[in-house]
Amino acid sequence: MDSGRVNSPPDAGRCGNGGAFHHIWAPWRMEYVIGSKPEHCVFCEKTEQADDESSHVLYRARHCFVVVNAYPYNSGHLMVVPYRHVSHITDLDRDELAEMFLLAQGCADVFTRVLRAQGINMGMNIGQAAGAGIADHLHLHLVPRWSGDTNYMTTVSGVRVVPQDPDQTDALLRPVLQETLDRIVEAE
Repeated sequence: MDSGRVNSPPDAGRCGNGGAFHHIWAPWRMEYVIGSKPEHCVFCEKTEQADDESSHVLYRARHCFVVVNAYPYNSGHLMVVPYRHVSHITDLDRDELAEMFLLAQGCADVFTRVLRAQGINMGMNIGQAAGAGIADHLHLHLVPRWSGDTNYMTTVSGVRVVPQDPDQTDALLRPVLQETLDRIVEAE
């Protein structure tokens, strides 16, 4: 398939006004979709890696870390992940839970100040049935949003365009996020 080629789903005519989503080639997602899935937990692996830059770990606190999503829903998509390998929010202790949301608060601040985000989607998919791609290790998604960020591609052809790759997100957010989160974590 050529880059940018759009394919209509076979049932497009049955989706009311032909409003079915189309699919566009996004090569960075293919690795995730068809690539071999690691036998180990990718989040646990990040806790053990020494090179935070190459693994896109932006910040490490006592109980949780912040990482750039390798397969983002939108530019700037980050995740807050507890070090402890747990699958449900009820498995977190009070300190882990508090730190997770303090880090999320700092990320939201940076999204607003640096990326000039006009909104933020924040959430967890707990369990495979809820859509968790990595169901065994809980993580909190933070996705910055802007009015019109769905642009004409989504409106006209049902395609989402993510204009910034994870390396660019890392380079832009790392210094500001570290400073902001240091201030928040030290205040506790």
